[in-house]
Amino acid sequence: MGPEVLSEILHNLPSVEDKNLIVGFEKSDDAAVYKLTEDIAIIQTLDFFTPMTDDPYIFGQIAAANSLSDVYAMGGQPKTAMNIVCFPQKLDIKILGEILRGGAEKVMEAGAVLSGGHSIHDPEVKYGLSVTGIAHPDKILKNHGCENGDILICTKKLGTGIVTTASKVNLASKEAIDESVKQMITLNKYAAEVIVNYPITACTDITGFGFLGHAYEMAKGSEKSLVFEGDFIPYITEAKEYAKDFLITTGGQQNRNFIGRDIDFGKIPLWLQEIMFDPQTSGGLLFSVKKDSVSALMKEFKEKNIDAYIIGSVEEKKDKYLIVR
Repeated sequence: MGPEVLSEILHNLPSVEDKNLIVGFEKSDDAAVYKLTEDIAIIQTLDFFTPMTDDPYIFGQIAAANSLSDVYAMGGQPKTAMNIVCFPQKLDIKILGEILRGGAEKVMEAGAVLSGGHSIHDPEVKYGLSVTGIAHPDKILKNHGCENGDILICTKKLGTGIVTTASKVNLASKEAIDESVKQMITLNKYAAEVIVNYPITACTDITGFGFLGHAYEMAKGSEKSLVFEGDFIPYITEAKEYAKDFLITTGGQQNRNFIGRDIDFGKIPLWLQEIMFDPQTSGGLLFSVKKDSVSALMKEFKEKNIDAYIIGSVEEKKDKYLIVR
């Protein structure tokens, strides 16, 4: 569902005060966090969706990596995962076996335990995970809290949704598809293990609301303006031409309709705007960090062969929450 619809619905939900609920749905954060003890908080999240590839094994990997991602975005470690399965009666059950195999392997890679799940018959295949993680209550990363002068960094390139759209009409190159799949099956575990050792002020993962949608939540929650350098935005090379040919998604247009008025694009071309609105599946992390830690952080990313890109900075709130120049 689009962010505008969800925002309206969630706004009207009743809520109960509980001092141990560190993160609920008030700030549109990535997962719920509940304090159990002085040293342990649990992180709860779930996600599932329809296939974006014809390969059931790859689909299982992507869906699992995407579901696990929210725990990493909160600064936590996944501990248990449960399958969420919707599967048509008419399809070969071996297809489901491959989906579950791909998902199980990603759960193992994350260091978590697959502990069960729930399945129903459905006309359309859907798969994902319900994930529980843990973190220290004082070390939870939230999607708000940016401070003036912070540097903005993201991991993984943008454009996977556009490449997927192009592939559905047989217009995507094998190279673009392979790069997109490689990004989507890569766990954010490795980047998360690095950033938890640095002064991160806010963090989120880039998924269905696109780069700009999640950046908007970060800016609004922090009451700051995020300023991005258009030339530094990372994207899958072929996504530029696909965006120019309007091989774009409905989700991307929903994202534009919801937050477009809060963005100053200056002279940024339409194709790059579309890439930045593009819904991502199992996208990277977007976070703000203290300026004096950037050099050491980027050096560690490089040493560990983890993609990371400096893309902008945080400034005092201006007319627009997001500025791309």
